[in-house]
Amino acid sequence: MTESPTTALREDAVRDALRDVIDPELGYNIVDLGLVYGIEIEGGVIDVTMTMTTPGCPAQDYIVRGVEQRLAEEPGVTAAFVSVVWEPSWSPRCMSAAAKAHFRIREDGE
Repeated sequence: MTESPTTALREDAVRDALRDVIDPELGYNIVDLGLVYGIEIEGGVIDVTMTMTTPGCPAQDYIVRGVEQRLAEEPGVTAAFVSVVWEPSWSPRCMSAAAKAHFRIREDGE
């Protein structure tokens, strides 16, 4: 059975949902912080590849649970999995223009 375009999960909708997940240390969403590296969708299963701002981040478990819980609220999602990776390493250059402006970081990431 093929999903129709109106019911199929879309990466942009998943990314928008993940904007509800806030890094508790920075008080800003994980998408615009540049922590989400990839989203794979197969049927109702979503695999998110992401990183943290630093290895050993004390908020890692909190953020991963937040991703899983937020995606579980989306219609059509049957499972959500998160893989935390360290390569490439995160830097302020990964942030969206809006996040850089919020944190008063120049566009070149400095």
